[in-house]
Amino acid sequence: MEVTAVKTTPYDDQKPGTSGLRKNTQIFLTKPSYTENFIQSILQSIDENSRKGCTIVVGGDGRYYMKEAIQKIIQISAANGIGKLIIGQDGILSTPAVSCIIRKYSATGGIILTASHNPGGPNADFGIKFNTANGGPAPSSVTDKIFAISRLLTSYSTCPDLKVEISKLGCNEFFIGELSTAFKVEVINSVQDYVDMMKSIFNFDMIKDYIQSSGIKVRFDSLHGVMGPYASKIICNELGASEESVIHSVPLEDFGGGHPDPNLTYAADLVAIMKEGVFDFGVAFDGDGDRNMIIGKDGFFVSPCDSLAVIAANHKSIPYFCKTNVTGFARSMPTSGAVDLVAKDLGLSFYEVPTGWKYFGNLMDAEKIQLCGEESFGTGSDHIREKDGMWAALSWLSIVADRKLSLKDIITSHWKKYGRNCFTRYDYEQVNPDAAAKMMLNLNNMIEMKQLIGKTLTGIDKSYTVEKMDDYEYTDSVDGSLAVKQGIRILFTDGSRIIFRLSGTGSSGATIRMYIDSYVTKDDPGLEAPAANVLKPLVKIALEVSQIPQLTGRNSPTVIT
Repeated sequence: MEVTAVKTTPYDDQKPGTSGLRKNTQIFLTKPSYTENFIQSILQSIDENSRKGCTIVVGGDGRYYMKEAIQKIIQISAANGIGKLIIGQDGILSTPAVSCIIRKYSATGGIILTASHNPGGPNADFGIKFNTANGGPAPSSVTDKIFAISRLLTSYSTCPDLKVEISKLGCNEFFIGELSTAFKVEVINSVQDYVDMMKSIFNFDMIKDYIQSSGIKVRFDSLHGVMGPYASKIICNELGASEESVIHSVPLEDFGGGHPDPNLTYAADLVAIMKEGVFDFGVAFDGDGDRNMIIGKDGFFVSPCDSLAVIAANHKSIPYFCKTNVTGFARSMPTSGAVDLVAKDLGLSFYEVPTGWKYFGNLMDAEKIQLCGEESFGTGSDHIREKDGMWAALSWLSIVADRKLSLKDIITSHWKKYGRNCFTRYDYEQVNPDAAAKMMLNLNNMIEMKQLIGKTLTGIDKSYTVEKMDDYEYTDSVDGSLAVKQGIRILFTDGSRIIFRLSGTGSSGATIRMYIDSYVTKDDPGLEAPAANVLKPLVKIALEVSQIPQLTGRNSPTVIT
């Protein structure tokens, strides 16, 4: 196969965000060599000595343009001296599965074709993400290098005649360039390695026996994302649940016209069926399978913050943790403090990090934590270096099977022991970027002027005194790196918090996220009251302080969690 150098013009907008490069699909389709430039930049960021002959894992969530992008990755990888690509059949690999395969086969990294929970299709979103040798998202040092290369790129190398049929399992070998350097493309079963890993973590026999003996009915909704084949294999084939237990299991390029974000708004079908009381345990996954929403009978919603805390408190129900020396837990800064209380009770270390799974990766590699999570429906452990939706669901099934209680009973018993962190997140999507920037500037001015420190703010019928206001900074305890401007926090004397940050996962406009966290003691008569009622006063304060309605013209958020 001949290697061709193709002249190109660099782009100045290929800076990877929180989880890779995400743009409207039309940008990848219509801008000349846009995809090729970014792939070349990823491969060129790998040290040349490490790149020659290395192994890269490739897969994605099945969204529109994925298969075309994989062929470009094959051609450019061959021309850049990559030794082998491991690709999921038909290109399908969940993000957790990519992390699993990188680690299992000691690959140098992985390229994941996904825009995660963003919609898919020719007029929706596409994304390219790079994971490093530990299986986790590339750290800032790597993404900064990729961006720097992309801005100076004048050509990319490719083998234009190289084509691989990725629907057929097996290994293909090619000989590249004048030196006939060997290049292999192995197409593997998309789910098997991941399923094998899950079986090594959980007691499938115990879960299967409980499902069959108790009559518990489960419902797994993949929202036509990548998790469908994994759910069918694990829930139906391995655990013996009925076929009706798995829905929307065929990955579709446009996710069936839906929005593959597992929350109360976009997983409305699951929420509706759970409210009917037919099923006892429900789960929804996002497009690439790293996020999850847990919901119980009669529509009992499990907050992602509570989900993390309950798994932490009951980690010994999971065989993997009985064999592991559990030393600590971590959460992202916007996530409620529920897991903090569990760590303190168990005498374990606890860490608070910025949003972005790469920060957890450093702590896991240093063996400082074994369990972590984000409020954005992401939960995981050190079995891989990504959040893992199916792992979270199986963790809950293990706890239910071990304790033989309903989801609601497990959650309420947790509150009665630790108290309750009532939490909500308001998402304002596709906001005018200037309006979002103005909001953050106004809040930063309040910090500089110490405008709110010591003041009492009243919302509806309750008052709170501001103890601290800052723009969160984080110094990594492992590598010493500093992350600044990670979210504006208003901390109150009673432990309540209001947080504002701009999301890095959108592909157009700006997304404002507003987080509210308030602690209710275990003896409070309103312990089990709806979280929305408890948080109304703080929500009113947050909207008044930020002036979101006035600045954005939005009288309500796009999504409430």
